[in-house]
This record gives sequence, structure tokens and C-alpha cells, in this order.
Amino acid sequence: MDNEIRSYLLRSVEKHPRDLVRVGAEQFKFSRQAMHRHVQSLVDEGLLAATGRTKAREYSLVTLDRESLTLKPEGLEEHVVWQDHISSRLGSVSKEVISIAQYAFTEILNNAITHSRGTEILIQLSRTAATIHLGVADNGVGIFKKLKDELGLEDERHSILELAKGKLTTNPERHTGEGIFFTTRACDKVAIVAGSLGFLHLRSGDWLMDERSPIEGTYVDMEIDCFVQVSMKDVFDRYTSTDDDFGFSRTQIPVFLAKYGDENLVSRSQAKRVVARLERFREVVLDFDGVSTIGQAFADEIFRVFGSANPEIHLVCINASHEVEQMIKRARRVRGVEQPGPL
Repeated sequence: MDNEIRSYLLRSVEKHPRDLVRVGAEQFKFSRQAMHRHVQSLVDEGLLAATGRTKAREYSLVTLDRESLTLKPEGLEEHVVWQDHISSRLGSVSKEVISIAQYAFTEILNNAITHSRGTEILIQLSRTAATIHLGVADNGVGIFKKLKDELGLEDERHSILELAKGKLTTNPERHTGEGIFFTTRACDKVAIVAGSLGFLHLRSGDWLMDERSPIEGTYVDMEIDCFVQVSMKDVFDRYTSTDDDFGFSRTQIPVFLAKYGDENLVSRSQAKRVVARLERFREVVLDFDGVSTIGQAFADEIFRVFGSANPEIHLVCINASHEVEQMIKRARRVRGVEQPGPL
């Protein structure tokens, strides 16, 4: 019970810095005096900081370790950097947390070494009792621009959509294109910023940060919950179909990323952004969160044209509004297929 209370308080303090005792007492049906003793114990251990007087006390997580170093990419090996500068500084976290941190850090660092064309790579680590932050930044060409130029995409925002699908690489002989996809699914938060664009992936959804002040190169910030119960195997299994060769065969796409700016999703060309490269998967989950409406041509291109041409690919839709549902059902009826279960 004490461990459950500790983890709850440490995970809740950022959202409730001024009423942590109250929310903790309500969560566990304790008196405020009893919950205050638990909070004070975390302060005494140096895991929480307390400022202000009793009636206006504010709590915050204490930074337990911090590292920042700049390295040259020539001859750099990601596993050596992990061993020498990161792994020993993560504290007494679970093997699941270690597996996620190692995978995410080494994959992103390898991308910077191999693809950035930069001359310097900045490595950052920040750890509290609740979260681990890992950062990798380079001064290269920028991931979204590089993908746009090398893959012949029409816009850097299209690069973000392709990254979100997975299996995207400009060097197929050396990379599978899975690293960024699985990093975003394993970590609790991943922010990728390059040029004037940013992509933020949280467990609760995805956001596009557009028209911001441009930066040089690429910066990737990863946040991992120190109390996570999920392992990298669990993450891999979630995107593997059991009826094939156990490869990466399932993906989930935030459909809103097919939009540029304030445009609505109405055209076939927008739909073709969504379905590009989907023949590499067996199951595709189309997440319509943030999409209030779609056009007939957009729906028809995905669910009739692409669906008819690729009947072996199972298209599943989630978070669709009523209007979007109706348009999808219409396109599927025209195709002559009413799929059971989720849209």
C-alpha cells in the first residue's frame, strides 16, 4: 500500500503542486493529516521539495540527476554512449523502464549519428523520482526536411505523417524504419522538433506544432514514467499480428496529420497521403481524433479504392465522429463490404 501511495503522489505532484495532500487523501480515503505524513516522508527522502507556509505549501519533484554533453558523430557508437553516460544514472528503476529507455535512447542517437549530417550531437539526461527525460539534438539538416527531399514528398508536414506510420527509412540497407515509430509508442511522451515544425506524441494522443520559430537540426525529447509496467516486448507485441511471421505488421495513424494547416480532409490527394505505403502492413488503425468531418472523395479513396485494391489489409477506424462514421459507412457500402466490429 505504501508503494502505491508513493507512486501516486510522485506522479500527481506536477498536476497538483498546491493541493497534493488533498487529492491524495481523497484518492485513498485517508485523513489529510495521515496523507500529509506520506507527503512529508517524500520530502524527507529528498524526492519532493516543499516551499511556502503550511496553508500555501507547494510541492515539486526534485531533480535527482542531470547530464549534458556534446559529442562528435564521427566514430560514435550509441551503445557505448548508453553504457558510459546513461545506464548507470537511471537509479533503481524496473527492468521494464530500463528496456524502454535503452531502446528509445539508442535508436534516436543512432538516427542522429547516421542521418543528421551534423557536426555535433547534444545528449541530455534529467531524472526525478517519477520521470526520466532523455534528449538528443543535432545541428544537421533536420529530419522533416531530409525526408521531404529524399522521398520526394510535397511538404515537410507530410514527413511527420510518414514517420507516424512506421517502416520509413531513407537507407533500407541499414535501417528498418521502425526505431522512431516504436520509440513514440514506448515512451510516455516524445517531442520531435526540426525546422519550424514539431510533432508531439503522448499516450493520450498526437499534436502538430506548426509555424514555430525555426531551429537548426533536430531535437528529440523523450519522457518515461518511472513506474511504467509495460516492457518493450509488450510494445512490439501490440503491433505484431499473430497470424503472420511475427513481423511489424500493424500500425496506427493519426489521420489529422494528413491536413496541412486549417484545410479540411475532403480530397483524394489527401487520402492518398494517408494510404501511401500501407501495403506494408496487415492491419491499419485509422485514428480520427481531432477530425470532425471528411469529404466523400476522401472516404471513397481510402475505403473503396484502396480497400478494394488491398482486400488483405484490415482497416479499423477509431475515435470517429458521427459525421465521419456516416461517410465511412457510405464508402464501404459502395464498395459492397460492411465490415463488422469497429468501423
